[in-house]
Amino acid sequence: MKRAIPVLLATLALVAAACGDDDDSTSDSTAGTTPAAATDAPSATEAPAATDAAPAATDAPAATEAPAATEPAGTEPEDEGSGEGEELALATTDLGDIIVDDEGMTMYLFMPDAQGDASVCNDDCAAAWPPQTEITEVGDGLDESLLGTITRDDGSMQGTYNGWPLYYFSGDSAPGDVNGQGLNDVWYVIDASGAAIGV
Repeated sequence: MKRAIPVLLATLALVAAACGDDDDSTSDSTAGTTPAAATDAPSATEAPAATDAAPAATDAPAATEAPAATEPAGTEPEDEGSGEGEELALATTDLGDIIVDDEGMTMYLFMPDAQGDASVCNDDCAAAWPPQTEITEVGDGLDESLLGTITRDDGSMQGTYNGWPLYYFSGDSAPGDVNGQGLNDVWYVIDASGAAIGV
């Protein structure tokens, strides 16, 4: 009986040691799984997708497309053509009283027109001698009944006085200029009756 007690104690010690090993193995296995779970956090650092919005914010060149707004207003080219005066008047010059438009620019007749119902001054001739395109009234000393119009070769209208188609001269730059008078013995300024002066 006395010998059985030490054997029993030895057996309990072995059982206790074995249970302790189980606890250690359990805690070890639990501890071993914990770091793995703790390291499953790199997904929280996956934030590069948030930086994809930055380039889109720089796509704003369209806002700078405003060249049309820089076009200065009122810069449309003015009409440089003659024939804008709508009224005929008389102006006193060294050649006598001659017909001018309401801006004082001298009117001419072209002898080859032969006081007819057509103009024979076209193309290059008309570039040097622009036709008077519109007359609506006359001033003092002129006869409104002598006003008329003809249709030119290009379909445009030209004013006439006493049957003569009226022209400007491109060589006249200021009111009162008569630089076209007598050129080639076919261009002449006009008096109040509608006759050529200086023929």
